Amino acid sequence: MLRRRTTPAPGGTPAPRTTALPMLFAALAGAASVFSFAPFGWWPVQILSLAFLFYQVGMDTRVRRSSLIGWAFGFGWSVAGMHWLYITMNRFGHIPGPMAVAAVCLLGAYMGLFGALAAGVATWLRRRLTLPVTSFLLLVLPFCWGLSEWMRGWVMTGFPWVASGYAHNNSPLGGFAPLIGAYGIGVLAALCGSCVVMFTQRKRVLGGAVLGTTLALGFALTFVNWTSPQGQPITVRLLQGNIPQQEKFDPANFARTLDLYHKMTTAEPADLIALPETAIPRLPHNLPPDYIESLQLFAKGSNSHLLFGIPLSDGPGKYANSVIGFAPTGQLYRFDKQHLVPFGEFVPTGFRWFVDMMQIPLGDMSRGAEVQAPFAVKDQLVLPNICYEDVFGEEIALQLRSAPRPATMLLNVSNLAWFGESVAIPQHVQMSQMRSMETGRPMLRSTNSGATVVIDSHGKIASALPNYTQGTLAATVQGMGGMTPFIRFGNYTMLLLAALALAAAWISGRRYEKSRQK
Repeated sequence: MLRRRTTPAPGGTPAPRTTALPMLFAALAGAASVFSFAPFGWWPVQILSLAFLFYQVGMDTRVRRSSLIGWAFGFGWSVAGMHWLYITMNRFGHIPGPMAVAAVCLLGAYMGLFGALAAGVATWLRRRLTLPVTSFLLLVLPFCWGLSEWMRGWVMTGFPWVASGYAHNNSPLGGFAPLIGAYGIGVLAALCGSCVVMFTQRKRVLGGAVLGTTLALGFALTFVNWTSPQGQPITVRLLQGNIPQQEKFDPANFARTLDLYHKMTTAEPADLIALPETAIPRLPHNLPPDYIESLQLFAKGSNSHLLFGIPLSDGPGKYANSVIGFAPTGQLYRFDKQHLVPFGEFVPTGFRWFVDMMQIPLGDMSRGAEVQAPFAVKDQLVLPNICYEDVFGEEIALQLRSAPRPATMLLNVSNLAWFGESVAIPQHVQMSQMRSMETGRPMLRSTNSGATVVIDSHGKIASALPNYTQGTLAATVQGMGGMTPFIRFGNYTMLLLAALALAAAWISGRRYEKSRQK
């Protein structure tokens, strides 16, 4: 176990350690990690909070105790990082406040299971393999943490919001994004936390060396260009209608919404004009007869390419959250959302009662194809993603490496008005920034109320509209070509490193056990 000063109980027997107080402190440490993400960006807080978790987990070798502490840490992390879901359920879903709080806590309890898994498995491996402290801290804990976050990204369709790697778009660890992606950066953040713990274990030199080397290498990698300019830059106009969420699906405001976006779209030409997710909130056959045709005529007459969000139907009961596009040549384009939101775009089995209670307009939607073609805009190829699809970096990487002609820039269309004036909006931008860093491609964002931004191929915000305002963001954007290692291999690189680390831990344990027997 890790070394700690203890006060002997009467009779010289160490007092038994309780779990309740460490769980409380672990929950607070996990909650503090919210300050490492946008809009705060204090990424060292995350490393210190992970260090606190790892120190507590290393206090003894009881799997149950470690699992409970890991669960409490994950619970605090998730509730603090995703508290904005209360706004969606209470303000727009009309769920009573106490029930909305309970729902957020229930989600946090579920998310905490992944923290419990990381801590419990790490402690079990420590006992099973008879690991020395150094191997436990450097080889087991960081990778168990990273693997638990990776699992959180796909179990039950996945919900990797505020995964630890996203806090590091402006830290030295961000340089690793094109190599190992957000989950790999999460492993390195955990490794840095382990190094901090080593300062308490008479391993200061080794801990300092690993910490310094990791941060220095990441900083050096920020100067490497994995992609290069392709084709000529294009002019873009990104529209932000700022339509209040309570009015978006109100029939009384439908005509005003159509008129607003028509005027904003046709105000002036651009190579690419993009509108937010469900900017047109009704199916095409429910629109005025000449509405779609007028947009097509504008595209042709102004030599502009249009992309806008709209629900589409492929038959009775078959609906898709889609983006359709018009090219000046008359070519039509369609992209269907592939990664749907539970309770927002499909109803998990057994939860229809909860969805009915929320009173949020939704349906059981159809999923788009796993790989879909990009939209050609002059020399550039634009690949859309809808709402929180850009939280799943491995899926975007799959689209890029599987396409005969990979996209040169990414476009996210979202409606984040569901989350009010909360940290969800800057958090989502931070995840879009990570996608640019992983793929070496610019990301355009057209949203209803914010954040409408242009992100360059290094993950930096090049231009932005103020949130909660109506306006158009005009910019000139250069597309990028080439394959980063993350595009080529996705999360497989991180998984391979995890396997190698655990194999090295096994070898270390064997050697340590033999040395103790001599």
